[in-house]
Amino acid sequence: MHPRPGEPAPPGLRVLADDPSAADQDAYKVASTQAAKGVAVVTTRQGRWDHAVTVTDLLSVSYDPPTMLVSLYELSRIADVVVETGRFALSLLSDAQAPIADRLGWSGAPLVGLLDQVPFFRREPDAPAVLAGSLAWFELRVAEVHPVATHRLVVGRVVAMGSDASPGARPLVRWRSEYRR
Repeated sequence: MHPRPGEPAPPGLRVLADDPSAADQDAYKVASTQAAKGVAVVTTRQGRWDHAVTVTDLLSVSYDPPTMLVSLYELSRIADVVVETGRFALSLLSDAQAPIADRLGWSGAPLVGLLDQVPFFRREPDAPAVLAGSLAWFELRVAEVHPVATHRLVVGRVVAMGSDASPGARPLVRWRSEYRR
């Protein structure tokens, strides 16, 4: 989208360099918060330890076969464990679960006791935790992993799913860097 000679540039136009500056990255962060996103929690289990993180970058990729994608920070402990174990769960949160999203979204959350104050269940003894009260939940097997920039895009095939929300539950949404109801 280039303005014609003599026409003004569109408002807010910013052209990024091949190697974006810190100011470009900051402008991108602000612009990208304009997309309203559903809030979810990714969980996995390795040995006796549960791992969990709040995410907003997820996508239903295909209905045939049921497939989803989630973006995880490359250097996070959970990204390593999801790839190592080859399975994870994704719980879509209701607006009543904002405190859980905050608790599990903190980057310094301790591994020991991570889910002690979070109601959850497991489909089978060693399965990833599914957050109780979720609008919908999906248990997935890792199908592919794609490193992109600072993240890993993890593609998973759905092996089980359900809903545990109360009637009338509404989604937790993140927009402009805040949770919205």
